[in-house]
Amino acid sequence: MIQANYWVALKSILYKECNRFLRIWVQTLVPPAITMTLYFVVFGSLIGSRVGEVNGFSYVEFMMPGLIMLAVINNAYSNVSSSFFSAKFQRNVEELLVAPVPTYVIVAGYVGGGVIRATIVGFIVSLVALFFVDIQIHNFGVILSTLLLTAVLFALGGLINAVYAKTFDDISIIPTFILSPLTYLGGVFFSVSMLPDFWQGVSQLNPIIYMVNAFRFGFLGASDVSLTLAFSVLIGFTLVLFFTAVTLINKGIGIRS
Repeated sequence: MIQANYWVALKSILYKECNRFLRIWVQTLVPPAITMTLYFVVFGSLIGSRVGEVNGFSYVEFMMPGLIMLAVINNAYSNVSSSFFSAKFQRNVEELLVAPVPTYVIVAGYVGGGVIRATIVGFIVSLVALFFVDIQIHNFGVILSTLLLTAVLFALGGLINAVYAKTFDDISIIPTFILSPLTYLGGVFFSVSMLPDFWQGVSQLNPIIYMVNAFRFGFLGASDVSLTLAFSVLIGFTLVLFFTAVTLINKGIGIRS
């Protein structure tokens, strides 16, 4: 009976989170499609023709998995950070905290909403990509597992950001000053092998390199990093952020005045 109650709670949070972004789909699902279309036009069609091949693939083919991953990262993060902070701001989260529901169920509900939005956006961007490149799939299992793990990871990051945020401006600090530089330097638009030796070593410290390359391997069968290392980084960061999020909420950090 207790487990059934947990399941009801999880479904309720998921329903609320999905209804939240689907109700305003013009603001949540359409902009990523427009943005990625511009990326494909400018970088793929115009600049890509001058760049030539990268690792044996046309530039637009090489860039395509990175652009999908970029959309997944941004939407998973922003969905949870804005939603959880809104719940804090409106004092709705207090109702969840006093309910007989474990913290991990609350975390799973919010993260699940971010993952669903990120997956939908990833699918939309993939449809957009079809207008610019013939998508090939080397390993669908790697594509799906990388997408889900990455979405969970950044949804958890968005949740932790929202826990610490005190104003709406605070939830934009991490995406602007940390997330954006990491994603643009994460191998979306270039191969790590194109960098000088020193910067190749520095790039290994960027976790997004591993996500983008694992995702690219799923489509093209080519990667700049070991697939085993990439999944180890993904799973390791996900576990750390999950336990961090649960601990912060259990302690009431940023929630209890």
